[in-house]
Amino acid sequence: MDTTMNTGTNGAEMSEGGEAVRQLNSLLRGEISAAETYRMAIDKVADSDDTANAGLLREIQEEHGRAAQGIRDRIRELGGEASDSSGAWGAWAKTVQGTMNLFGDAAALKSLKEGEEHGLKDYQEAMDDVDPSSAQLIQNQLIPAQQRHINLLDQLINTTGRA
Repeated sequence: MDTTMNTGTNGAEMSEGGEAVRQLNSLLRGEISAAETYRMAIDKVADSDDTANAGLLREIQEEHGRAAQGIRDRIRELGGEASDSSGAWGAWAKTVQGTMNLFGDAAALKSLKEGEEHGLKDYQEAMDDVDPSSAQLIQNQLIPAQQRHINLLDQLINTTGRA
């Protein structure tokens, strides 16, 4: 067995296929849920003929799809089996959908932003629980994407709030 424990963190080096895969699957479920949530938001916005917002939301949805695929690939590289559903995160997606139906676009955008902020926090916390290659994926690709999504949603909230 070619494992080395050169840090006293939490043993992620020892159980590369264990804790890292568990943590990555949790992040993957979040990305799947995010893509589902954005799909619902796009459907709702499309009903109101707001093509500019729909385009931005579609762009974010596609980024979540690519992030999910990147996490799936990393899980497989570690010898793990990737989740294929959003699990508990799917319930959150349905809550956001309900918010959109009841309170309109501004509240929906704020809910999407809250989800992005929660995802960012999850990524930051996961950094200590994954192997170095997974941490690099999170740091270099996934966290910057979350930050970009938060900024885009802030812009949308500001323009929707004035409408």
